[in-house]
This record gives sequence, C-alpha cells and structure tokens, in this order.
Amino acid sequence: MEKLFILGLVLCWNVILSAACELSNITIVLEKEECGVCISVNATWCSGYCHTKDPNLMYPHKSEKQGVCTYTEVTYETVKIPGCAENVNPFHTYPVAVGCHCGRCDSETTDCTVRGLGPTYCSLNQA
Repeated sequence: MEKLFILGLVLCWNVILSAACELSNITIVLEKEECGVCISVNATWCSGYCHTKDPNLMYPHKSEKQGVCTYTEVTYETVKIPGCAENVNPFHTYPVAVGCHCGRCDSETTDCTVRGLGPTYCSLNQA
C-alpha cells in the first residue's frame, strides 16, 4: 500500500512539473500585406500554468497581482517573405522567447488579452 501511495505522489509531482511555465515549440503565421502571402515559421514561446489565487472573496477591496506565464527574455529572428514586389522590403522580424517565468503581463510589449486571434491566423485571403 505504501508503494502505491508513493507512486501516486510521484505521478502527481510529474503532472505538476509538466504544467509549469516553460518554453514550448509553436508554429506562427507571418504575413505581409504588400506581398499577399502568409508563411508559417517555428518558434518558441512561453506556455504553462502559474499559481494564482482569487482573494476577491476574502478581501474584495484588496488588489492582488496575478502571475501569468510570460517571457523573461526574447531574441528576434528574421525571415524573407516570398513573392514580394521589388519595391517592398521582403524581410519580417518576429520575437522568439528564450526564457520564461510567472509574472505580470507587460501590455507595453505583449497582447495580454484573453482571446487573441491566435498564432495561426492569416488575414490575407488565401486561394
């Protein structure tokens, strides 16, 4: 019985660790309206869960800062978008996360909305 209990604890610990805020591979779509094309690229970004609590029920007038899984540092990569006219700059630069943590979402540099368009959205009509 004790071995079964320890096995259960180990499995729960693995689930908790796997849900932590960490780098994950994603595919994002880049578009340039002047070129009329969207391309997919692979990148890394932060994904996972952060410990949060809702103190509103206990202390409704106290503001609590909630942590979200966000980046600690980013680098920038550049790709060439095909099909651009000669008078259009064909290069597009996009951010790639290199470190993650649980912290405040910086609305100066990040879209902190709950429902965004998603990384695979392309506004150009693809035939």
